[in-house]
Amino acid sequence: MLPRSHRLNKKQDIEKVFRFGRSVYVGNLGLRLAPNKLPVSRFTVVVSLKVSKKAVERNRLKRRLREILRQEIMPAVKNGIDGLILTQKPLLELSFDELKQQTITLFKKARLI
Repeated sequence: MLPRSHRLNKKQDIEKVFRFGRSVYVGNLGLRLAPNKLPVSRFTVVVSLKVSKKAVERNRLKRRLREILRQEIMPAVKNGIDGLILTQKPLLELSFDELKQQTITLFKKARLI
């Protein structure tokens, strides 16, 4: 689980990123970014009902992405960014390693690591 200081939880903060953020996509994985005025970067994972009607599948995808964030991304990411990780249905079929590679590629494309 991400440390509390690195979680983007408040609805108003998430809506701000949706309104004013820029988007980067790699395949079926997206990242929406907006600057914040904090000394840390905060992220959240968005998995909608369009991805799967089953909560088990949506939660598994969220857990995997959060673990990739915690292990691989957060130690190297730049500070002062709020981000939403956006998902699409084909991500459910990927293995953990494939999902990790796609996530790392996404953050490199966004120039955050």
